[in-house]
Amino acid sequence: MNHTQIELGTILFTLVEPHRGHEVEYNRWYERDHFYAGCLIGPGILAGKRWVATRPYKDLRYPAESPITGAADRGSYLATYWVDKSMQDEWGTWGAGQVKALHRAGRMFGERDHVHTKLYRYLGGAFRDEDGVPPELALDHGYGGLVAVFGEVPEGEEPAAVADRLAPLEGSAAMRLSFRPVPIPDDAPPDIPRVKEDRFRFLHLYFVDRDPAEVWGDEFAGMEKELEVAGATLLWAGPFIPTIPGTDTYADQLW
Repeated sequence: MNHTQIELGTILFTLVEPHRGHEVEYNRWYERDHFYAGCLIGPGILAGKRWVATRPYKDLRYPAESPITGAADRGSYLATYWVDKSMQDEWGTWGAGQVKALHRAGRMFGERDHVHTKLYRYLGGAFRDEDGVPPELALDHGYGGLVAVFGEVPEGEEPAAVADRLAPLEGSAAMRLSFRPVPIPDDAPPDIPRVKEDRFRFLHLYFVDRDPAEVWGDEFAGMEKELEVAGATLLWAGPFIPTIPGTDTYADQLW
């Protein structure tokens, strides 16, 4: 039997806003059905995890307006999924067909908006600890929080080069994983927007040991300057904490 090393290849990053008055209904639909039926049962999935930003965490986001989210406080629930590098094409094909099948079966949820839903290709990571958690296990480790940072480089620059110019990690961030957008396929659901600037953009995910609100001022509030020094422009930065599966905790704290 041939064995292929498990290796992170692609992620799905989906930031969603439930409509007001439908928060609990959305949380239960996504957690109890769509998290699995829409993603996790697909081929090549390594892991998935849900995150949330309640009002205090939304208040930490910046800038106030962004091409990623529009108003900075849009997007309460985030789901992240890891796909093995050897099966990213199979999962993409499966995912496109599965969403259509769920639509036909009446298993989708209309009272929500996709704020930012996109596939991203893994470029590499920076790690605080010499023998720390591998990126493939980041969603399973149980980190206290996640900080998402979107940026853009000028035309002629490579998004992958930005991470190499950033300072080494220290403090609460155990890893910084870098990604670039995968073009949206033509047969993707029509409510997922297509963005021509994607070729200049990148996503950095910081996995932090602590509640990100506790360290935001010292470690993440200056991200705009840090990216500027690295030759990029900050588009959006925001913290999240893990949801508590099997509960509606935080659903009444989004606004």
